[in-house]
Amino acid sequence: MLFNSYLFVLFFLPVCMAGYYGLNRFGLYRLGQLWLTGMSLWFYAYLKPSFLVIILASVTVNYLIYLCMDRVGQEHARRRKIILTAGILFNLSLLFYYKYLNFFAAIGIIYLGLDLPVFEEQVLMPLGISFFTFQQISFLVDSYRGEVPRYRFLYYISYVTFFPQLVAGPIVTHDELIPQFLDEKRKRFSWEQFSRGIYIFTFGLAKKVLVADAFGNAANVGYMDVSTLDATNAILTMLFYTLQIYFDFSGYGDMAIGIGKLLNIELPQNFNSPYKALTITDFWDRWHMTLTRFFTKYVYIPLGGSRKGNVRTCVNVLIVFLISGLWHGAGFTFLVWGICHGVFSVITRCFKGFFERLNPVLSWLITFTFVNVTWVFFRAASLRDAIALLYHAVSFEFGAINPDVTECFQLKEFLWLDPVAEIFHSFPFLFLQLYLVLAIVLILGSRNTCERMRELRPRAVTAVGMAVLLAWCVLALGGVSPFLYFNF
Repeated sequence: MLFNSYLFVLFFLPVCMAGYYGLNRFGLYRLGQLWLTGMSLWFYAYLKPSFLVIILASVTVNYLIYLCMDRVGQEHARRRKIILTAGILFNLSLLFYYKYLNFFAAIGIIYLGLDLPVFEEQVLMPLGISFFTFQQISFLVDSYRGEVPRYRFLYYISYVTFFPQLVAGPIVTHDELIPQFLDEKRKRFSWEQFSRGIYIFTFGLAKKVLVADAFGNAANVGYMDVSTLDATNAILTMLFYTLQIYFDFSGYGDMAIGIGKLLNIELPQNFNSPYKALTITDFWDRWHMTLTRFFTKYVYIPLGGSRKGNVRTCVNVLIVFLISGLWHGAGFTFLVWGICHGVFSVITRCFKGFFERLNPVLSWLITFTFVNVTWVFFRAASLRDAIALLYHAVSFEFGAINPDVTECFQLKEFLWLDPVAEIFHSFPFLFLQLYLVLAIVLILGSRNTCERMRELRPRAVTAVGMAVLLAWCVLALGGVSPFLYFNF
Protein backbone atom coordinates (compact mmCIF):
# COMPACT_ATOMS: atom_id res chain seq x y z
CA MET A 1 0.00 0.00 0.00
CA LEU A 2 1.21 3.49 -0.78
CA PHE A 3 1.06 6.50 1.53
CA ASN A 4 0.13 8.57 -1.51
CA SER A 5 -3.08 6.72 -2.36
CA TYR A 6 -6.79 7.28 -1.77
CA LEU A 7 -7.07 3.98 0.09
CA PHE A 8 -4.38 4.92 2.58
CA VAL A 9 -5.35 8.56 3.18
CA LEU A 10 -9.13 8.18 3.22
CA PHE A 11 -9.57 4.71 4.73
CA PHE A 12 -6.54 2.84 6.07
CA LEU A 13 -5.04 5.59 8.24
CA PRO A 14 -8.34 6.76 9.82
CA VAL A 15 -9.39 3.15 10.55
CA CYS A 16 -5.96 2.33 11.97
CA MET A 17 -6.02 5.32 14.31
CA ALA A 18 -9.64 4.80 15.35
CA GLY A 19 -9.09 1.16 16.26
CA TYR A 20 -5.77 1.79 17.99
CA TYR A 21 -6.90 4.69 20.15
CA GLY A 22 -10.35 3.18 20.68
CA LEU A 23 -8.96 -0.01 22.21
CA ASN A 24 -6.39 1.91 24.24
CA ARG A 25 -9.13 4.22 25.52
CA PHE A 26 -10.64 1.27 27.39
CA GLY A 27 -7.28 0.11 28.72
CA LEU A 28 -6.99 -2.77 26.24
CA TYR A 29 -3.37 -1.94 25.49
CA ARG A 30 -2.30 -5.34 24.19
CA LEU A 31 -5.31 -5.55 21.92
CA GLY A 32 -4.46 -2.05 20.72
CA GLN A 33 -0.91 -3.16 19.96
CA LEU A 34 -2.24 -6.25 18.23
CA TRP A 35 -4.54 -4.03 16.15
CA LEU A 36 -1.61 -1.85 15.13
CA THR A 37 0.44 -4.92 14.19
CA GLY A 38 -2.43 -6.40 12.20
CA MET A 39 -2.90 -3.15 10.30
CA SER A 40 0.84 -3.05 9.59
CA LEU A 41 0.72 -6.56 8.17
CA TRP A 42 -2.29 -5.64 6.02
CA PHE A 43 -0.40 -2.57 4.80
CA TYR A 44 2.54 -4.77 3.83
CA ALA A 45 0.54 -7.56 2.21
CA TYR A 46 -1.81 -5.33 0.24
CA LEU A 47 0.13 -5.36 -3.04
CA LYS A 48 1.15 -9.04 -2.85
CA PRO A 49 -0.23 -11.25 -0.03
CA SER A 50 2.51 -13.87 -0.51
CA PHE A 51 5.03 -11.36 0.85
CA LEU A 52 3.33 -11.80 4.21
CA VAL A 53 4.65 -15.36 4.52
CA ILE A 54 8.23 -14.16 3.95
CA ILE A 55 8.19 -11.38 6.52
CA LEU A 56 6.39 -13.51 9.13
CA ALA A 57 8.93 -16.30 8.63
CA SER A 58 11.79 -13.81 8.92
CA VAL A 59 10.38 -12.25 12.08
CA THR A 60 9.67 -15.63 13.71
CA VAL A 61 13.12 -17.08 13.00
CA ASN A 62 14.88 -13.94 14.20
CA TYR A 63 12.86 -13.88 17.41
CA LEU A 64 13.71 -17.53 18.10
CA ILE A 65 17.39 -16.79 17.54
CA TYR A 66 17.09 -13.88 19.99
CA LEU A 67 15.48 -16.19 22.56
CA CYS A 68 18.27 -18.73 22.09
CA MET A 69 20.93 -16.11 22.78
CA ASP A 70 19.00 -14.87 25.78
CA ARG A 71 18.69 -18.40 27.18
CA VAL A 72 22.37 -19.22 26.66
CA GLY A 73 23.36 -16.24 28.81
CA GLN A 74 26.30 -13.84 28.79
CA GLU A 75 28.67 -16.37 30.36
CA HIS A 76 28.73 -18.53 27.20
CA ALA A 77 30.19 -16.01 24.75
CA ARG A 78 31.28 -18.62 22.20
CA ARG A 79 27.82 -20.19 21.96
CA ARG A 80 26.22 -16.78 21.69
CA LYS A 81 28.61 -15.87 18.88
CA ILE A 82 27.73 -19.05 16.97
CA ILE A 83 24.02 -18.30 17.36
CA LEU A 84 24.57 -14.69 16.25
CA THR A 85 26.54 -15.82 13.21
CA ALA A 86 23.77 -18.23 12.27
CA GLY A 87 21.22 -15.43 12.63
CA ILE A 88 23.17 -13.03 10.46
CA LEU A 89 23.73 -15.71 7.83
CA PHE A 90 20.00 -16.49 7.80
CA ASN A 91 19.11 -12.84 7.21
CA LEU A 92 21.76 -12.32 4.56
CA SER A 93 20.79 -15.56 2.82
CA LEU A 94 17.17 -14.43 2.59
CA LEU A 95 18.29 -11.08 1.22
CA PHE A 96 20.71 -12.73 -1.21
CA TYR A 97 18.09 -15.10 -2.58
CA TYR A 98 15.47 -12.47 -3.30
CA LYS A 99 17.74 -9.60 -4.30
CA TYR A 100 21.05 -10.87 -5.64
CA LEU A 101 20.76 -14.50 -6.80
CA ASN A 102 20.14 -13.81 -10.48
CA PHE A 103 22.69 -10.99 -10.52
CA PHE A 104 25.57 -13.13 -9.26
CA ALA A 105 24.45 -16.13 -11.32
CA ALA A 106 24.60 -13.95 -14.44
CA ILE A 107 28.12 -12.80 -13.48
CA GLY A 108 29.20 -16.43 -13.07
CA ILE A 109 27.78 -17.39 -16.45
CA ILE A 110 28.97 -14.39 -18.48
CA TYR A 111 32.37 -13.69 -16.95
CA LEU A 112 33.45 -17.00 -15.41
CA GLY A 113 31.85 -19.43 -17.85
CA LEU A 114 30.08 -21.33 -15.08
CA ASP A 115 27.07 -23.52 -15.76
CA LEU A 116 24.62 -22.02 -13.27
CA PRO A 117 20.81 -22.08 -13.21
CA VAL A 118 19.11 -18.73 -13.71
CA PHE A 119 15.44 -18.08 -13.09
CA GLU A 120 13.60 -17.51 -16.34
CA GLU A 121 11.53 -14.93 -14.51
CA GLN A 122 13.13 -12.53 -12.09
CA VAL A 123 12.51 -13.49 -8.46
CA LEU A 124 10.10 -10.86 -7.17
CA MET A 125 11.78 -9.03 -4.31
CA PRO A 126 9.60 -8.54 -1.21
CA LEU A 127 8.99 -4.89 -0.40
CA GLY A 128 11.34 -3.43 2.16
CA ILE A 129 13.42 -6.60 2.56
CA SER A 130 16.64 -4.56 2.67
CA PHE A 131 15.22 -2.44 5.48
CA PHE A 132 13.68 -5.10 7.73
CA THR A 133 16.72 -7.35 7.21
CA PHE A 134 19.14 -4.70 8.45
CA GLN A 135 16.77 -3.78 11.26
CA GLN A 136 16.69 -7.36 12.51
CA ILE A 137 20.45 -7.79 12.15
CA SER A 138 20.93 -4.73 14.36
CA PHE A 139 18.55 -6.29 16.91
CA LEU A 140 20.51 -9.56 16.97
CA VAL A 141 23.86 -7.81 17.30
CA ASP A 142 22.58 -5.63 20.15
CA SER A 143 21.14 -8.74 21.79
CA TYR A 144 24.52 -10.47 21.51
CA ARG A 145 26.12 -7.47 23.19
CA GLY A 146 23.64 -7.72 26.07
CA GLU A 147 21.89 -4.46 25.20
CA VAL A 148 18.40 -5.91 24.62
CA PRO A 149 16.00 -6.72 27.49
CA ARG A 150 13.43 -9.52 27.21
CA TYR A 151 10.65 -8.45 24.87
CA ARG A 152 7.40 -10.26 24.14
CA PHE A 153 6.90 -11.46 20.58
CA LEU A 154 4.03 -9.01 20.08
CA TYR A 155 6.30 -6.03 20.64
CA TYR A 156 9.10 -7.50 18.55
CA ILE A 157 6.86 -8.08 15.54
CA SER A 158 5.42 -4.58 16.05
CA TYR A 159 8.96 -3.21 16.01
CA VAL A 160 9.83 -4.90 12.72
CA THR A 161 6.53 -4.37 10.91
CA PHE A 162 5.48 -0.89 12.13
CA PHE A 163 4.05 0.31 8.83
CA PRO A 164 5.30 3.95 8.67
CA GLN A 165 8.92 2.73 8.46
CA LEU A 166 8.48 -0.81 7.17
CA VAL A 167 9.20 -0.54 3.45
CA ALA A 168 11.53 2.48 3.11
CA GLY A 169 12.92 3.32 6.51
CA PRO A 170 14.12 4.87 8.66
CA ILE A 171 16.07 1.88 9.97
CA VAL A 172 15.01 2.01 13.61
CA THR A 173 16.81 0.39 16.55
CA HIS A 174 14.90 -1.51 19.23
CA ASP A 175 15.61 1.07 21.94
CA GLU A 176 14.07 3.81 19.80
CA LEU A 177 10.76 2.08 19.14
CA ILE A 178 9.83 -0.77 21.51
CA PRO A 179 9.96 1.34 24.73
CA GLN A 180 7.45 3.70 23.07
CA PHE A 181 5.12 0.76 22.41
CA LEU A 182 5.38 -0.14 26.11
CA ASP A 183 4.72 3.41 27.34
CA GLU A 184 1.05 3.67 28.33
CA LYS A 185 1.18 7.49 28.19
CA ARG A 186 1.82 7.28 24.45
CA LYS A 187 -1.32 5.23 23.92
CA ARG A 188 -3.56 8.22 24.59
CA PHE A 189 -4.64 10.45 21.77
CA SER A 190 -2.88 13.83 21.78
CA TRP A 191 -4.22 16.82 19.85
CA GLU A 192 -0.76 18.40 19.85
CA GLN A 193 0.84 15.30 18.33
CA PHE A 194 -2.07 14.99 15.90
CA SER A 195 -1.65 18.56 14.65
CA ARG A 196 2.12 18.12 14.27
CA GLY A 197 1.62 14.80 12.53
CA ILE A 198 -0.86 16.24 10.02
CA TYR A 199 1.50 19.15 9.38
CA ILE A 200 4.50 16.92 8.63
CA PHE A 201 2.49 14.34 6.69
CA THR A 202 0.95 17.03 4.48
CA PHE A 203 4.33 18.57 3.66
CA GLY A 204 5.71 15.13 2.82
CA LEU A 205 2.72 14.28 0.63
CA ALA A 206 3.10 17.60 -1.20
CA LYS A 207 6.81 16.96 -1.81
CA LYS A 208 6.01 13.57 -3.31
CA VAL A 209 2.79 14.23 -5.26
CA LEU A 210 3.27 17.81 -6.40
CA VAL A 211 7.05 18.04 -6.81
CA ALA A 212 8.90 14.69 -6.97
CA ASP A 213 6.50 13.05 -9.42
CA ALA A 214 6.74 15.99 -11.82
CA PHE A 215 10.55 15.86 -11.85
CA GLY A 216 10.36 12.05 -12.08
CA ASN A 217 8.16 12.14 -15.16
CA ALA A 218 10.56 14.60 -16.80
CA ALA A 219 13.57 12.43 -15.91
CA ASN A 220 11.83 9.40 -17.41
CA VAL A 221 11.52 11.24 -20.73
CA GLY A 222 15.30 11.59 -20.91
CA TYR A 223 16.19 8.13 -19.63
CA MET A 224 13.76 6.51 -22.05
CA ASP A 225 16.35 6.88 -24.83
CA VAL A 226 19.60 8.53 -23.75
CA SER A 227 21.11 8.12 -27.24
CA THR A 228 18.85 10.88 -28.58
CA LEU A 229 19.77 13.50 -25.98
CA ASP A 230 21.71 16.64 -26.74
CA ALA A 231 23.71 18.48 -24.06
CA THR A 232 20.75 20.60 -22.94
CA ASN A 233 18.39 17.70 -22.38
CA ALA A 234 21.11 15.46 -20.93
CA ILE A 235 21.99 18.03 -18.28
CA LEU A 236 18.31 18.61 -17.50
CA THR A 237 17.70 14.87 -17.25
CA MET A 238 20.51 14.57 -14.71
CA LEU A 239 19.15 17.50 -12.72
CA PHE A 240 15.56 16.26 -12.85
CA TYR A 241 16.47 12.92 -11.29
CA THR A 242 18.64 14.63 -8.68
CA LEU A 243 15.62 16.70 -7.68
CA GLN A 244 13.20 13.79 -7.96
CA ILE A 245 15.09 11.51 -5.57
CA TYR A 246 15.55 14.40 -3.12
CA PHE A 247 11.86 15.27 -2.88
CA ASP A 248 10.75 11.65 -3.15
CA PHE A 249 12.91 10.43 -0.26
CA SER A 250 12.43 13.61 1.76
CA GLY A 251 8.67 13.34 1.23
CA TYR A 252 8.60 9.72 2.37
CA GLY A 253 10.67 10.57 5.44
CA ASP A 254 8.32 13.40 6.38
CA MET A 255 5.25 11.23 5.86
CA ALA A 256 6.71 8.40 7.96
CA ILE A 257 7.53 10.78 10.83
CA GLY A 258 4.12 12.46 10.50
CA ILE A 259 2.23 9.14 10.63
CA GLY A 260 4.33 8.15 13.62
CA LYS A 261 3.26 11.32 15.42
CA LEU A 262 -0.39 10.63 14.56
CA LEU A 263 0.07 7.38 16.51
CA ASN A 264 2.08 9.15 19.24
CA ILE A 265 5.30 7.43 18.15
CA GLU A 266 8.52 9.34 17.48
CA LEU A 267 10.61 8.08 14.55
CA PRO A 268 14.21 9.25 14.06
CA GLN A 269 15.02 11.89 11.47
CA ASN A 270 16.40 10.30 8.33
CA PHE A 271 16.93 13.29 6.07
CA ASN A 272 18.53 16.63 6.97
CA SER A 273 18.82 18.93 3.93
CA PRO A 274 21.61 16.85 2.28
CA TYR A 275 21.95 19.13 -0.75
CA LYS A 276 23.19 21.85 1.60
CA ALA A 277 26.24 19.68 2.34
CA LEU A 278 29.68 21.22 1.72
CA THR A 279 31.57 17.90 1.57
CA ILE A 280 30.68 14.34 0.66
CA THR A 281 31.17 13.36 4.31
CA ASP A 282 28.66 16.03 5.30
CA PHE A 283 26.30 14.72 2.61
CA TRP A 284 26.29 11.23 4.12
CA ASP A 285 25.73 12.69 7.59
CA ARG A 286 22.52 14.21 6.17
CA TRP A 287 21.29 11.65 3.58
CA HIS A 288 19.62 8.44 4.79
CA MET A 289 20.99 9.13 8.24
CA THR A 290 19.83 5.86 9.81
CA LEU A 291 21.50 3.82 7.06
CA THR A 292 24.75 5.72 7.66
CA ARG A 293 24.33 5.04 11.37
CA PHE A 294 23.80 1.32 10.72
CA PHE A 295 26.91 1.01 8.55
CA THR A 296 28.96 3.00 11.05
CA LYS A 297 27.90 0.98 14.09
CA TYR A 298 27.64 -2.51 12.62
CA VAL A 299 30.19 -2.51 9.77
CA TYR A 300 32.71 0.36 9.92
CA ILE A 301 33.51 0.20 13.65
CA PRO A 302 33.72 -3.65 13.81
CA LEU A 303 36.13 -3.50 10.84
CA GLY A 304 38.36 -1.28 12.95
CA GLY A 305 36.97 2.14 12.09
CA SER A 306 39.71 4.73 12.15
CA ARG A 307 41.67 3.03 14.94
CA LYS A 308 44.17 1.11 12.81
CA GLY A 309 45.92 3.73 10.73
CA ASN A 310 45.09 5.76 7.65
CA VAL A 311 45.43 2.94 5.11
CA ARG A 312 43.12 0.62 7.04
CA THR A 313 40.68 3.47 7.59
CA CYS A 314 40.50 4.17 3.85
CA VAL A 315 39.99 0.47 3.12
CA ASN A 316 37.18 0.34 5.69
CA VAL A 317 35.50 3.36 4.10
CA LEU A 318 35.68 1.73 0.66
CA ILE A 319 34.22 -1.52 2.02
CA VAL A 320 31.31 0.34 3.61
CA PHE A 321 30.46 2.18 0.40
CA LEU A 322 30.83 -0.98 -1.67
CA ILE A 323 28.29 -2.67 0.61
CA SER A 324 26.11 0.44 0.45
CA GLY A 325 26.09 0.29 -3.33
CA LEU A 326 25.11 -3.40 -3.26
CA TRP A 327 22.46 -2.74 -0.62
CA HIS A 328 20.78 -0.21 -2.88
CA GLY A 329 20.54 -2.57 -5.83
CA ALA A 330 21.83 -5.70 -7.57
CA GLY A 331 23.61 -4.25 -10.57
CA PHE A 332 26.90 -2.86 -11.78
CA THR A 333 25.43 0.64 -11.85
CA PHE A 334 24.90 0.56 -8.09
CA LEU A 335 28.36 -0.88 -7.54
CA VAL A 336 29.92 1.95 -9.55
CA TRP A 337 27.80 4.48 -7.65
CA GLY A 338 28.97 3.08 -4.31
CA ILE A 339 32.62 2.89 -5.38
CA CYS A 340 32.56 6.49 -6.63
CA HIS A 341 31.22 7.72 -3.30
CA GLY A 342 33.77 5.60 -1.44
CA VAL A 343 36.69 6.92 -3.49
CA PHE A 344 35.60 10.53 -3.13
CA SER A 345 35.09 10.03 0.61
CA VAL A 346 38.65 8.69 0.87
CA ILE A 347 39.99 11.63 -1.15
CA THR A 348 38.11 14.06 1.10
CA ARG A 349 39.53 12.36 4.19
CA CYS A 350 43.12 12.31 2.86
CA PHE A 351 43.01 15.97 1.76
CA LYS A 352 40.83 17.24 4.59
CA GLY A 353 42.87 20.43 5.01
CA PHE A 354 42.51 21.35 1.34
CA PHE A 355 38.73 20.91 1.38
CA GLU A 356 38.40 22.86 4.62
CA ARG A 357 40.23 25.83 3.08
CA LEU A 358 37.97 25.99 0.02
CA ASN A 359 35.46 28.77 -0.31
CA PRO A 360 32.11 27.39 0.98
CA VAL A 361 30.37 28.16 -2.32
CA LEU A 362 33.02 26.30 -4.31
CA SER A 363 32.99 23.43 -1.84
CA TRP A 364 29.20 23.17 -2.15
CA LEU A 365 29.40 23.30 -5.95
CA ILE A 366 31.95 20.47 -6.06
CA THR A 367 29.87 18.31 -3.72
CA PHE A 368 26.56 18.95 -5.48
CA THR A 369 28.07 18.36 -8.92
CA PHE A 370 29.59 15.08 -7.77
CA VAL A 371 26.30 13.91 -6.24
CA ASN A 372 24.42 15.00 -9.36
CA VAL A 373 26.78 13.09 -11.69
CA THR A 374 26.84 9.91 -9.60
CA TRP A 375 23.04 9.80 -9.42
CA VAL A 376 23.23 9.03 -13.15
CA PHE A 377 24.67 5.58 -12.34
CA PHE A 378 22.03 5.15 -9.66
CA ARG A 379 19.18 5.81 -12.12
CA ALA A 380 20.43 4.51 -15.47
CA ALA A 381 19.31 1.09 -16.68
CA SER A 382 22.90 0.10 -17.51
CA LEU A 383 26.47 1.35 -17.37
CA ARG A 384 26.28 1.97 -21.11
CA ASP A 385 23.30 4.29 -20.68
CA ALA A 386 24.96 6.10 -17.78
CA ILE A 387 28.18 6.72 -19.72
CA ALA A 388 26.22 7.77 -22.82
CA LEU A 389 24.20 10.31 -20.85
CA LEU A 390 27.31 11.79 -19.24
CA TYR A 391 29.01 11.93 -22.64
CA HIS A 392 26.07 13.85 -24.13
CA ALA A 393 26.04 16.20 -21.13
CA VAL A 394 29.59 17.38 -21.88
CA SER A 395 29.28 17.28 -25.68
CA PHE A 396 28.46 21.02 -25.93
CA GLU A 397 25.83 20.13 -28.55
CA PHE A 398 23.09 22.27 -27.10
CA GLY A 399 19.56 22.36 -28.44
CA ALA A 400 15.96 23.11 -27.59
CA ILE A 401 14.28 21.56 -24.54
CA ASN A 402 12.18 18.53 -25.42
CA PRO A 403 8.48 19.60 -25.50
CA ASP A 404 7.54 16.33 -23.74
CA VAL A 405 9.56 17.56 -20.77
CA THR A 406 7.68 20.83 -20.43
CA GLU A 407 4.35 18.98 -20.40
CA CYS A 408 5.47 17.10 -17.28
CA PHE A 409 5.24 20.32 -15.33
CA GLN A 410 1.68 21.22 -16.27
CA LEU A 411 -0.46 21.81 -13.21
CA LYS A 412 -3.30 19.62 -14.42
CA GLU A 413 -5.47 20.51 -11.44
CA PHE A 414 -5.62 24.09 -12.75
CA LEU A 415 -5.50 23.68 -16.52
CA TRP A 416 -9.29 23.65 -16.66
CA LEU A 417 -9.06 27.34 -15.79
CA ASP A 418 -8.86 29.22 -19.08
CA PRO A 419 -6.32 31.85 -17.85
CA VAL A 420 -3.92 29.13 -16.63
CA ALA A 421 -4.26 27.12 -19.84
CA GLU A 422 -3.64 30.27 -21.88
CA ILE A 423 -0.49 31.06 -19.89
CA PHE A 424 0.84 27.56 -20.48
CA HIS A 425 0.24 27.70 -24.22
CA SER A 426 1.80 31.15 -24.46
CA PHE A 427 4.79 30.39 -22.22
CA PRO A 428 5.37 26.61 -22.36
CA PHE A 429 8.60 26.80 -20.33
CA LEU A 430 7.12 28.95 -17.55
CA PHE A 431 5.98 26.09 -15.33
CA LEU A 432 9.31 24.30 -15.76
CA GLN A 433 11.09 27.46 -14.65
CA LEU A 434 8.72 27.86 -11.69
CA TYR A 435 9.37 24.28 -10.60
CA LEU A 436 13.14 24.75 -10.75
CA VAL A 437 12.95 27.99 -8.75
CA LEU A 438 10.64 26.33 -6.21
CA ALA A 439 13.02 23.37 -5.88
CA ILE A 440 16.05 25.61 -5.33
CA VAL A 441 14.20 27.66 -2.72
CA LEU A 442 13.00 24.58 -0.84
CA ILE A 443 16.39 22.85 -0.96
CA LEU A 444 18.76 25.74 -0.25
CA GLY A 445 16.69 28.66 0.95
CA SER A 446 14.38 27.16 3.55
CA ARG A 447 14.47 25.05 6.67
CA ASN A 448 13.54 21.39 6.46
CA THR A 449 10.37 20.08 8.05
CA CYS A 450 11.99 18.86 11.26
CA GLU A 451 13.56 22.29 11.78
CA ARG A 452 10.19 23.97 11.25
CA MET A 453 8.55 21.66 13.77
CA ARG A 454 10.64 23.03 16.61
CA GLU A 455 8.97 26.42 16.20
CA LEU A 456 5.52 25.29 15.09
CA ARG A 457 2.71 27.02 16.96
CA PRO A 458 -1.00 26.33 16.43
CA ARG A 459 -2.43 29.17 14.36
CA ALA A 460 -5.56 29.53 12.26
CA VAL A 461 -3.53 30.57 9.21
CA THR A 462 -1.35 27.46 9.46
CA ALA A 463 -4.37 25.20 9.87
CA VAL A 464 -6.14 26.67 6.84
CA GLY A 465 -2.95 26.49 4.77
CA MET A 466 -2.40 22.84 5.66
CA ALA A 467 -6.04 21.99 4.90
CA VAL A 468 -5.79 23.60 1.45
CA LEU A 469 -2.47 21.90 0.70
CA LEU A 470 -3.77 18.51 1.85
CA ALA A 471 -6.89 18.89 -0.29
CA TRP A 472 -4.75 19.81 -3.29
CA CYS A 473 -2.56 16.74 -2.76
CA VAL A 474 -5.58 14.45 -2.47
CA LEU A 475 -7.00 15.87 -5.71
CA ALA A 476 -3.66 15.16 -7.41
CA LEU A 477 -3.41 11.53 -6.27
CA GLY A 478 -4.71 10.08 -9.53
CA GLY A 479 -1.33 9.75 -11.25
CA VAL A 480 0.99 8.93 -8.36
CA SER A 481 3.97 6.59 -8.49
CA PRO A 482 5.66 4.36 -5.87
CA PHE A 483 8.43 5.81 -3.75
CA LEU A 484 11.89 5.25 -5.21
CA TYR A 485 13.22 3.54 -2.08
CA PHE A 486 10.48 0.91 -2.30
CA ASN A 487 12.80 -0.72 -4.84
CA PHE A 488 15.60 -1.18 -2.32
